[in-house]
Amino acid sequence: MEENIERNNNEYEIIVIGAGHAGCEAGLIASRMGKKTAMFCTDIESVAMMPCNPSIGGTGKGHLVREIDALGGEMGVNTDKTLIQSKMLNTSKGPAVHSLRVQSDKRCYHEEMLKTVKNQDNLDVIVSEVVDLLIEESNVEKDIENEEKTISRKKVIGIKTADGRKFHSKEVIICTGTFLGGKIFIGDEVTLSGPAGMKPANEFGENLKKMGFDVRRFKTGTPARMLSDTIDYSKMKEQKGDENIVPFSFLNEDKNFDIEQISCWLSYTNETTHKIILENIEKSAMYSGNIVGVGARYCPSIEDKVSRFKDRKRHQLFVEPEGRDTKWSYIQGMSSSLPLDIQHQFYASIPGLEHAEIIRPAYAIEYDCIDPTTLKPSLESKLFEGLFCAGQFNGSSGYEEAAAQGLIAGINAVRKLNKETPLILGRDQAYIGVLIDDLVTKGTNEPYRMMTSRSEYRLLLRQDNADRRLTELGYKYGSVNNDRYDRYQKKKKRVDKEIERLKRVKIDLKLLKRFLIKYECENKSNEISKEIIARRRSDIEEMNNQVLADILARPSIKYVDLAEIDNNMPSLSINEQAVVEVMIKYSGYIKKQKTEVEKLHNLERKKLNEKIDYNSIRGLRIEARQKLTKIKPLTIGQASRISGVSPADINVLLVYLEKNRREK
Repeated sequence: MEENIERNNNEYEIIVIGAGHAGCEAGLIASRMGKKTAMFCTDIESVAMMPCNPSIGGTGKGHLVREIDALGGEMGVNTDKTLIQSKMLNTSKGPAVHSLRVQSDKRCYHEEMLKTVKNQDNLDVIVSEVVDLLIEESNVEKDIENEEKTISRKKVIGIKTADGRKFHSKEVIICTGTFLGGKIFIGDEVTLSGPAGMKPANEFGENLKKMGFDVRRFKTGTPARMLSDTIDYSKMKEQKGDENIVPFSFLNEDKNFDIEQISCWLSYTNETTHKIILENIEKSAMYSGNIVGVGARYCPSIEDKVSRFKDRKRHQLFVEPEGRDTKWSYIQGMSSSLPLDIQHQFYASIPGLEHAEIIRPAYAIEYDCIDPTTLKPSLESKLFEGLFCAGQFNGSSGYEEAAAQGLIAGINAVRKLNKETPLILGRDQAYIGVLIDDLVTKGTNEPYRMMTSRSEYRLLLRQDNADRRLTELGYKYGSVNNDRYDRYQKKKKRVDKEIERLKRVKIDLKLLKRFLIKYECENKSNEISKEIIARRRSDIEEMNNQVLADILARPSIKYVDLAEIDNNMPSLSINEQAVVEVMIKYSGYIKKQKTEVEKLHNLERKKLNEKIDYNSIRGLRIEARQKLTKIKPLTIGQASRISGVSPADINVLLVYLEKNRREK
């Protein structure tokens, strides 16, 4: 398939602007759901590009990738194809925060995704810069709150490219990443540029401002890339991948990943590093006043770390290979906007990097994005009908956050085209739901990053059960195909059947005593006191009528341990075993969280019409009126999460709804 294609006189059903992680997910899911889709990019090299870290997943982010996969997205599948190292994070903590993180081959990730989008039916990849949206005035509506008023809606009907061509569509999805008004900063040197030196989209950004978008400036950064052969790894600590590779995609649970993993390396800054940075900090674009954009709080530059945490004598950094067939290494944790000569000095002060050659210097990039509270929970714009927005354009940071939004925007663009209700995930259903609700309800004043701490229901939203939470829903909404759904149903039956079996099968008391003494006393003898061991032995002596589920519920017992006393264990995948184990061990906590979720649902069931005139509701405070008018919440639950809306305001809204109900 050629990149520059014009189908049916430039007529499409859905157009996606941008081909990064958000754009690829949006374009793929829209075309897979049967819509003729065009995906525009300024450079074919920008397709699924990794301009920053060559990794996918991590704390909180790994959950997003699993959820993308469970809903029929591509990121997990592509990551499994291109991994060079895999590691499960936070395994010393509870299952709610276990997060998979994978080092990908940067070049291969781009090439594999490019191959996927170019071979996808119904999807055209068009290399052309988008400079404007095509808008038409939609039919005038009556305001249901005030019949004397009318509402005029503007609808997006396509896009215009830099060469003057016009492409028409029913829906448009903006996924521009950091290209809008992009500026790169290295000390006093300022370059108009998108990520990795690509051409920025300046004209499109300016036209969006003229159309009334609330545009703000955000900033992100990236560290230096170094020549691997010039790094002294003997002065660093090796970081190997896990022996058993856990895939991101649920489709690959039975796959044997027989690959050679590539190590990362750990080193630290020191007082000399910090001295060099502090003595030259005014030369940093962040501290000289050149950068006006707001940076990510949870991904600070090395200047920020050294300046804000002056009591710390060192900061860790990781040397991460960018691929199997490249000698480029990414210096994780060392982003900077200091001049190149200063970068040479402070990098050379770090053990192992004394003689390392910088191939590409660290830089900061500033770009335009919008206020996400101007979006509906479906990610459709409140300003323009038929316009959906996703990724860093919405104020988020990271590949995973972008891909998650792109997937939902793509699904909902199709749903709107079909005149169907949008897919809106609740905070109790998915981290994707938390991500989007945070953005469109609370907004963000800095690049938003997903973390497990943002979720109130972490134990329900584990990465191991993402398919149980979302695949059936994806099938219902059209994003999950028959093959994936059938595989999920078979897996669900195996897991449910095993949980029921464990709750039913009793174990011989003598065999049980020997087993528990081995696993709860002997294996822990070096860690616990003799008194505790004696107490446990006493507890075991009093046991009777124990079923396998009771034994697995004990903290020190794992599912695989049961093989010693259970001759009828079925053959389950590692993921299936994990789901069985967690559902039994944490059943009490899970039940408690589900009770809390039901309270949330009571508020979410109380719907608010987006055309309510909040200024006419007596009893609402001025701030609440302003915030409610701007955000237009769809439910009382969403209204309660808006900053500036108090419990008293919620009570006023409840009274208002009840009054309307009685009048009708």
